Amino acid sequence: MTIRDRALPQETLSALVEATAAINSSLELEATLQAIAQSAANVMQAEASSVLLLDAARRKLVFMAATGNSGPMLLGEEFDADLGIAGKVAGSGKPIIVTDVRQDKSFFKGIDDKSSFTTRGLIAAPLIKKDRVIGVVEVLNKIGEENFTDSDLELLQIFANIAASGATNAQAHHRLKLENRGLRATMDAGINIIGQSTALRQVLELCARVAGSNATVLILGETGTGKEMLSRHIHLNSPRHDKPFIAINCAALPETLLESELFGYEKGAFTGAVAQKLGRFELAHSGTLFLDEIGDISPSTQLKLLRVLQEREFVRLGGTKTISCDVRILAATNRDLQKAMQDGSFREDLYYRLNVFPIRNPPLRERREDIPLLVEHFVRHSATQLNLPVPEVSNDALALLTSYQWPGNIREMQNVMERAVLLCDGQVIEVAHLPREIIGEDSEPLLTKEDSSLWGYEKALIVRALKEAGWNQTRAAKALGISRDNLRYRIKKYEIQRPD
Repeated sequence: MTIRDRALPQETLSALVEATAAINSSLELEATLQAIAQSAANVMQAEASSVLLLDAARRKLVFMAATGNSGPMLLGEEFDADLGIAGKVAGSGKPIIVTDVRQDKSFFKGIDDKSSFTTRGLIAAPLIKKDRVIGVVEVLNKIGEENFTDSDLELLQIFANIAASGATNAQAHHRLKLENRGLRATMDAGINIIGQSTALRQVLELCARVAGSNATVLILGETGTGKEMLSRHIHLNSPRHDKPFIAINCAALPETLLESELFGYEKGAFTGAVAQKLGRFELAHSGTLFLDEIGDISPSTQLKLLRVLQEREFVRLGGTKTISCDVRILAATNRDLQKAMQDGSFREDLYYRLNVFPIRNPPLRERREDIPLLVEHFVRHSATQLNLPVPEVSNDALALLTSYQWPGNIREMQNVMERAVLLCDGQVIEVAHLPREIIGEDSEPLLTKEDSSLWGYEKALIVRALKEAGWNQTRAAKALGISRDNLRYRIKKYEIQRPD
């Protein structure tokens, strides 16, 4: 006799109602799946139960919830999706009853060995949502002497249909929660790459070429050149633009902390791990992960990172569950990685995994024509942040700023202009408001009132470059980014003479 031929006992109906309420009481994935497992055991009057979710990308069945004394030992365990009775259910999309597992060749004994539990009989039903199997619910060992019946099998499938809806909602909530965490970390005032120089245009052309792909990008450049901003520019022009962009500075963290930040950890993984923490790879799922200063990570972390890049999966610290990730990697460094490979401090296989599409971000001294635009931008930005009037920049000060070598690049310029805005008190930024390293030993104005013109400005730059180069014209021409003949023409044009 089946369920269709008789009414369900009041006790069973009450158990189903309670199960539905328990399953829908939370949208948290772990709580929902545990409620499904516990409710299945109650409804079916079984000794134990478990919920396995299908990781379709890796073709694995993963224990996500389990009841009984041995249940916690199974959490995170996984096996190939075509193994065992659960594998048959996942593959066929149909429930299965086994009254004696010793007589069934499909039974996967390894799970009993792992949990020290003895399974006598079981029934398993697929969790199906929109004609797609998302997992399997199993109940083990009917309480009492009798075995599971066909009516029990039908009842479990009814329960599984209810549970599938709750599990799907919880999975969607979990994905949205991860995405929102990542997007909160992504939020930015906007990417505004300023400049019109040839060097910058060439970099942006490379970014445009690679943005639409999933290729790994290695951004090379000195400290402060804006490598993270360039990586954000690539992300925002990629198909993943509406997904998280997560950045981490690998040089800023010690080895153990870096690994926990990258891969996350389970509760109790180490002293102080009082709760589970998601790593940057999980937060960046479906989006982009930017690994800044990649050249400074330790050999052991290099090895773990290589595995993630190869397999697209990882394990949290202190955990056993393998987590797959769909993440695009953008990396950056100011180190010479080829030299680091020769020294043995950087893995050759990791280098070639990262160096799929290298982009060199030029230092500020190689794009001097962009400096006036950047100065104007940072003056306005600093004045707005400090709630001060936007000051002008004197020709003398601008000439010094343009001819300065900027060893700290854009980051240094931002700090210099913020200081100058504060010192000038909303008036005009003069030479006196600039740091000593920019003014130099000779603090006399570069421009006279008569020379406060475009020609005077260019003349001041040339004089400055010649002074810094010890009046060596070859070195001065290189610093200015022009040929020696071009420099000689301008020296003659502006009647520049070396002082006695």
